[in-house]
Amino acid sequence: MDRKTYTAELAGLRELRAGIAAAEKQVAAARKELDRLAAQRSRRVAGLAGYEGAKADAIAKAAGLSVGDVVRIAPLLDPTPAAVRAAAPAPVPVAEVAEAEEVADPAPVAEPPAAVAPALTRPAAVLEQPAPAEAPAEQPTPAVAAPVVPAAPVHPVAEAGPRELPTLPEGPAGARFEAVTIGLLSKRPNFTQQARSTVFLDAAAGMLAVRDQVVRVDLGARTPGEILDAVLATAPGTERVYITAGAPWHDGAERYSTLKDAVAAWLNTPSERWTTAVGSGRDKLAGHFVHQRQPVGRYAPTAAPDSGTTEIRSMGEWFDPDGADVVTCRQAFTLLWQALRRHWDDAVLMGSPSQTGRDLWSRTVPATGKWAGGYPVLSEELRGLLHATGGQGRTELVLPPRVPEQLPALVEYDRTFAYAKHLWKSPVGTPRRITAAAFAAMTGAEQVKALMSCSHWNVKVTVPQGWNHVGLLPAPVTGDRAWVYPSEPGTTFTTWAGGAEVHLALSNHLMPWKVEILGGLLFEDGKPLDEWGKRLKSAWADLTNLSRMHGDDRQRTAAYLASRAVRAVLLFGLGGFAQRPRLVSGTTPVGETLPAGVEILGRDDQVVTWQRQAGFSRDPYAHPEWAAYVWSGARAALLDMRYRQGKEVIGHAGALHAKPGTVVYFGTDGIALTERQPWPYRGEPGDYLLKGHLTGPVEHPTSQEQYLKLRGLGRAELAAEETR
Repeated sequence: MDRKTYTAELAGLRELRAGIAAAEKQVAAARKELDRLAAQRSRRVAGLAGYEGAKADAIAKAAGLSVGDVVRIAPLLDPTPAAVRAAAPAPVPVAEVAEAEEVADPAPVAEPPAAVAPALTRPAAVLEQPAPAEAPAEQPTPAVAAPVVPAAPVHPVAEAGPRELPTLPEGPAGARFEAVTIGLLSKRPNFTQQARSTVFLDAAAGMLAVRDQVVRVDLGARTPGEILDAVLATAPGTERVYITAGAPWHDGAERYSTLKDAVAAWLNTPSERWTTAVGSGRDKLAGHFVHQRQPVGRYAPTAAPDSGTTEIRSMGEWFDPDGADVVTCRQAFTLLWQALRRHWDDAVLMGSPSQTGRDLWSRTVPATGKWAGGYPVLSEELRGLLHATGGQGRTELVLPPRVPEQLPALVEYDRTFAYAKHLWKSPVGTPRRITAAAFAAMTGAEQVKALMSCSHWNVKVTVPQGWNHVGLLPAPVTGDRAWVYPSEPGTTFTTWAGGAEVHLALSNHLMPWKVEILGGLLFEDGKPLDEWGKRLKSAWADLTNLSRMHGDDRQRTAAYLASRAVRAVLLFGLGGFAQRPRLVSGTTPVGETLPAGVEILGRDDQVVTWQRQAGFSRDPYAHPEWAAYVWSGARAALLDMRYRQGKEVIGHAGALHAKPGTVVYFGTDGIALTERQPWPYRGEPGDYLLKGHLTGPVEHPTSQEQYLKLRGLGRAELAAEETR
């Protein structure tokens, strides 16, 4: 650089300095104005708290704040029930603010007029034998009042205490709960997904499967940077690395207080050549996904951070390799793609089964008919209600004295490809609100039809006197479990449940429960998931047959793993429709300002790793009504599932068809009992498959962890028995 250039650069710096000074003044003025407006907003929020009918959620929405922010400004607006607040040992952490928005106002209000649903009955079945065949179509009984339940003390439903659920508001506010989001539709895409170059790595053995070759690679200390260096040196252009064994993100986990901290530290291990990929466009700040066992690391070259991203992912997202080598895992992916391509010409395996499932579904949106333009997305208020009131699979450990302390045996049944059985009908369109009075005014046949349609009901439930079996309906509670299933006679609780569950509570063959309809949402019956489900079931059946009949051991194993991947596509694809509030994670260099509302997961000398609730996005594929309806049907089928031959019912299975006191555990799509059942297995989706048998006496497990250990022993014992 000569003197002339140096002088010119100095002059340029002075001009830049002046520009920066002017911009800083503007920022300071804007910050001052922002502080003034924020203070004014806080004063108004505090003033609104003086109104008797003030609601934290309404004020939060109007002010552009979270409910937690509103409560911090005006503690009188705290929606947490007084009893729960008094019992709480500490203030609600930031991560739980989203749940606070779902808790009803603690002020006592007059209960809406309720309609007692009719007691729908059918002939009782003999529990020790398969249930007798049923007529092809049930004739509903006339609407009559349910049996009067004698007064009894209300029993607590859980040590954690009850949790209040939101209800449908009256007046103009309620109109948003019978609406869809304008201009937001689930449409068939007009593009084809691009496949990404993928390899499979056994991080324990250092074996890399690249196309048709297997190469040994030196992974050094197994940090993300060293793994990427080794993989890209062998397979340039790789965009996705699946770890099939070795879980390098658990290296050194003993040095951290939690496994999540260890994973976050591993994902952010410094590297000279690699940096965290922050994405672009809608994926900006995507960063890594921190998960204890199935994390996702996203990296870009330090020299070109805006260039392509390479991901490190876990094979466990798709299936448990269970000792299969990298060649078998790669072959499983090949068979999976081939099976899907027989049903979708443009099938592409994306990073996760959830993404793949949703993409494949979008390609089944009808091109003709009523929904050719796409399926409308419900209003944000309605999606929030379904998120708060629609639980997922039932997980429950039944404890003594409801079952023996010493179990004579532990027998596990698993519903094969369970959710696939419940996709033939789903809710579509704008729901119609049904009040208690409107339900009471229906005829008996109309009430049955409403309950058997795609519907979601707010109900007050009483367990009848003399009941001696498992609980039928979910009750909301605080704590990690979120839902319990009361079964003690006389217990009364208020909840939301799908029509299938409510109908079962009223019409089960043992004893009808007392159910008061407080309100509900009635949807049009449709088939948005039917075609998607049929294609996935066909792909699953093809792979399942191949896993049994192929002459080569490796191919049989690969086909079995591929069939498990199809299950994951359906299971997690369905969960993706639920579109619960998004949890976004990312990293920020040390010293820079963190985004608002984040929870810090970990830090090192270079970056801070965080996550935050991002609320509901404007997602054109958000359909919590579909997920809630399928989950409700699956929970009901754990209690009572019908075997059909054509339209004729030829038998029953499920917990209610086992003897009282024999059901030990519910686990989403399976149950464990103390004795074997005479339930036929045909290999069809939804059938109960005998999965394990542990010979007793067995000490009753006191935790889910203990149960899972016993379950593993039972599966091993049954496998050994079948090979003899």
